Amino acid sequence: MSVQETRNSDFFLRPRFSIDLNENSDELLKRITMYLKSDACIYKSRVVEKHVFIDIADNKSHFWSPQLHFEVVDVVENSSTLKGLFGPKPQVWTLFMFVHFVVATLFLGFSVFAYVKHRLGESLVFPVAILVALPLIWMLLYFLGSIGKETEKKQMKELHDFLIAIIEQ
Repeated sequence: MSVQETRNSDFFLRPRFSIDLNENSDELLKRITMYLKSDACIYKSRVVEKHVFIDIADNKSHFWSPQLHFEVVDVVENSSTLKGLFGPKPQVWTLFMFVHFVVATLFLGFSVFAYVKHRLGESLVFPVAILVALPLIWMLLYFLGSIGKETEKKQMKELHDFLIAIIEQ
């Protein structure tokens, strides 16, 4: 088995990658699964059909810890491709999407509230204050996400190196 070509984007900015291998996909998946189940593996993992999920071990894991997900794709009989993605844990992603949804809904609701107050000739101080605060909350969420991305870079590199070590065995 040899690594024929590795096309990695800068996985810190765009965390997708693709690795072409000269090995049957079933044999590759079996070898990866065996290694992940061995005592030598320090990561949490699960395999679902041809999808592999690798997480940082609980003792090193924190809120921003990344997850490596890749799929073993059959190309031809003795050739396969790993298509992977580094990303936040699903719980973190869901939390951020929920908070964004709540902020967007509040923004729309307070926009209507401000319009109604304006049409009735009432004070606009409260709705306008909220309409100014909500975009600030969006910016805060963006910066929190950036901090999280910066925090997980070391662990992303660790997972990437781990995957390459498994492949080159």
